[in-house]
Amino acid sequence: MRLALATVLVLLTACASPAPAPRAMPDDQGAPFVVVLGTAQDGGYPQTGCAKACCARTWSDPSARRYVAALGLVDPASGSRWMFDATPDFRDQLRLLDSVHPVEGRPPGLSGIFLTHAHLGHYTGLVMLGREAIGAAGVRVFALPRMKSFLETSGPWDQLVRLGNVSLVPLAANGLTRLPSGLAVETLLVPHRDEYSETAAFVIVGPSRSVLFVPDIDKWEKWETGIEDVIARVDVAYVDGTFFENGEIPGRDMSEIPHPFIEESMKRFSSLPASERAKVRFIHLNHTNPALVPDSEARRRIEERGFRVAEQGERVGL
Repeated sequence: MRLALATVLVLLTACASPAPAPRAMPDDQGAPFVVVLGTAQDGGYPQTGCAKACCARTWSDPSARRYVAALGLVDPASGSRWMFDATPDFRDQLRLLDSVHPVEGRPPGLSGIFLTHAHLGHYTGLVMLGREAIGAAGVRVFALPRMKSFLETSGPWDQLVRLGNVSLVPLAANGLTRLPSGLAVETLLVPHRDEYSETAAFVIVGPSRSVLFVPDIDKWEKWETGIEDVIARVDVAYVDGTFFENGEIPGRDMSEIPHPFIEESMKRFSSLPASERAKVRFIHLNHTNPALVPDSEARRRIEERGFRVAEQGERVGL
């Protein structure tokens, strides 16, 4: 009995002990890149409880399902990996990131997570770092001041901080966070429904190319920074495409959930050169958005005007 108990204690101690920092697997060397880990709005696609036509096909066809909008950043040279937002699909997105670029060491094998804001689809995946799941040790979570305070003072997130599952790193609006291999992340403040935190957009800067990630914003005209100016200085722009057009949700006043409709964005960007329009990839699509369907009229209209819809799993070299 004592021997059995001792064995269990040894096993438990082994599971709890910290592992070496993640390092690249030997068969994956090269330049850093961004990978799209999800393209759907906070509720995912299909959305919980939706039996309407917009989600019907995805319940019966798993290949049509899409995770909640998030990006991964991978630096094969150092074996570093980052996530941009921790969504309700964190488990599957970490698995997707592992399939794209596996690392050795203790899960989750992340050098950090950058959070945009405190809405359902953008931070709740942090619970998977807790003791009921991964039991992570000191995963750096980068957050703006109100977002950081929210995590420190609100349960169950404060438990992640107290137990050392995460280590909160403050971000400053318009600040630059330096990463290995010449990578950097610029934090931009954008207007959104900021009940619990402010809202960030990120420019991921690589040695040769850069990528914009702005999954949520109220309306482009409310932003003091001109979106066209930001698009001009990046190579790929993942922008808020939550709804295709007004009236998409019958019986709902869509002014209550402000986002730039894709039709509005395309009209605003119509005067941009073709090379600038080609940078734009709509992301964070609501389950009602017809642009989620590859052969839809909405998708055709987007592509005819020189824009794209983000695809889960696509990569952008930096």
